[in-house]
Amino acid sequence: MKRDWRRVVRKAIARNDHRSVVAGAVAGLGSAIAIGAMEWFSLALHYPLAVIPFATSIVLVIGSPEVAPAQPRALIGGHLVSALVGLAVLKLTGPQAWAAAMAVGLSILAMYVTGTFHPPAGINPLLVVSGNLPWTFLLAPVLAGALLLTAFSCVWHRWVRRQPWPQRWM
Repeated sequence: MKRDWRRVVRKAIARNDHRSVVAGAVAGLGSAIAIGAMEWFSLALHYPLAVIPFATSIVLVIGSPEVAPAQPRALIGGHLVSALVGLAVLKLTGPQAWAAAMAVGLSILAMYVTGTFHPPAGINPLLVVSGNLPWTFLLAPVLAGALLLTAFSCVWHRWVRRQPWPQRWM
């Protein structure tokens, strides 16, 4: 019974070729490095929860770099649009629970309308409204974090994975 997990792992690895396993390990390493760097920046800026939306963005951009939500337009634009919606809703309503829910829904709509749909960015308005965050949150950590993640992803995919990224900028 104790060794059942080993058998499950061996079978899972056997279903994949070595390249898939290595690619998964490389993606995991890249994600860990990026999350560590983002955590350091968020603590330095005194926004300890700021790493949450970027941690999920890292998983998407490193793990599925070819999908539309993992491209720079969606990555940067989605975070900016959703945080801006959260800040606007907060300004109009104050830090209410219903306002946080409304801000998330409106941010999804805004990302679709602007062509910047990035699912991990959907948590930004929740953080903004529930945390009663200031407008400066839009610049740091949101804009700074999105730009850093984009730069990290370019370097990671081109130099480590030796594959082109992004598929498209706009």
